[in-house]
Amino acid sequence: MKLQQLGMAMLLVAVTYNACASDEDDIKKSLSEKMKGSKIGAITKTPYAGLYEVVVDGINILYTDAKGQFGVFGKVYDLKTQQNLTEERIGQIRTLDFAKLPLDKAVVSVKGNGSRKLAVFSDPECPYCQKLEKDLQGVTDVTIYTFLFPLTEIHPDAERKAKLVWCAKDRTKAWNDLMLGGKEPAEQAKCDTPFKEIATLADQLFIAGTPGMIFGNGKLVPGGLPQPQIEALLNAATVKQ
Repeated sequence: MKLQQLGMAMLLVAVTYNACASDEDDIKKSLSEKMKGSKIGAITKTPYAGLYEVVVDGINILYTDAKGQFGVFGKVYDLKTQQNLTEERIGQIRTLDFAKLPLDKAVVSVKGNGSRKLAVFSDPECPYCQKLEKDLQGVTDVTIYTFLFPLTEIHPDAERKAKLVWCAKDRTKAWNDLMLGGKEPAEQAKCDTPFKEIATLADQLFIAGTPGMIFGNGKLVPGGLPQPQIEALLNAATVKQ
């Protein structure tokens, strides 16, 4: 009798698994047809409302039905606990291993004791990047790794300026002079650059625009933030030894 019950339980699990796998295949096919240009990632059945969670373009979450016919970009809350379930999941998928970043391909700026870590993907002609640089002036005790990421399709002169910075004798000073004062390095840009590798890395991390920030704990933030929020995230990312 027990063997019979066990067999029925195993059969039920297998049927449920196959049904979920079929749903996920249907969802991926449907969304790929409807959302051309978007990268459809992991699809997971949630324990609430019969919804499926879909990771889109690596860093966003879409909720959909079992056939991928309807979709919602928004936040799901557990009303009993007031828990923002979507925010928690986004925090999980927007986390990477900071130590695996190719920091040798970045312009390095050490401020104060340099104990906190921040990586920034930046375009020298991006106005939001220029604003971020000004906000970062008020932040101390941090090492900032700036990956030069010129978006030439919208800023045609960005790569020339980025190369001037990378080829300068003092890259950190050249970057600060350019972003804070609009002053280009006087030296000629005669060196190899890591821009192609950085562009590939940005694509792998789903960083499509600038600025993009990665904090020491691996938290990825697309876009800039005001100084108080940067400070809070830097502090949160600091691991106490």
